[in-house]
Amino acid sequence: MIFLKVGIILSTIEAEKVWNAFRFGNTALKSEHDVKVFLMNEGVEVEEIQSEKYNVQEQMQVFAQNKGKILACGTCLKSRQKEGTDICPISTMQDLLKMVEESDKILTFG
Repeated sequence: MIFLKVGIILSTIEAEKVWNAFRFGNTALKSEHDVKVFLMNEGVEVEEIQSEKYNVQEQMQVFAQNKGKILACGTCLKSRQKEGTDICPISTMQDLLKMVEESDKILTFG
């Protein structure tokens, strides 16, 4: 099996898209790939998504438990008067650039 470093850029709070992004991330982690998610634009608000049909919070918890890494754009957070959290720490464009440079594949959801 080929080990991949996968970067996911998530820039939406549409529950189904966020849920599927983390489901994909969890599938990749279970296959022993390294996965990072960078939240930007309204994507920095994913922890607030409430949906009966798409359990985003559960998928994010599984992702974090399986050693997936989530980064959140600090400028996007600040523009919404928000701060980073334990699961979504504040990051920078430099962190996004590093994720892109280090990744074998980049996916975007948004």
